[in-house]
Amino acid sequence: MRISKSEKKRFYEISRSTLVEMDTQFEIAIILNYYENGQMKELEEYLESVFKMLSKMIENLNSKPH
Repeated sequence: MRISKSEKKRFYEISRSTLVEMDTQFEIAIILNYYENGQMKELEEYLESVFKMLSKMIENLNSKPH
């Protein structure tokens, strides 16, 4: 299966956007006192790590020649 560079980039961008939406939902859960902020620390670190990876993947696709 071949996926074009633009398709990969779009997939990574959608994935990154979904990650941001998840982070927002976790913030809402904290505001509604479903969780304490400290309970989410490990998850927040993981989300940040994945966000950075996706951003780097997008950046790498942008820097490669067509």
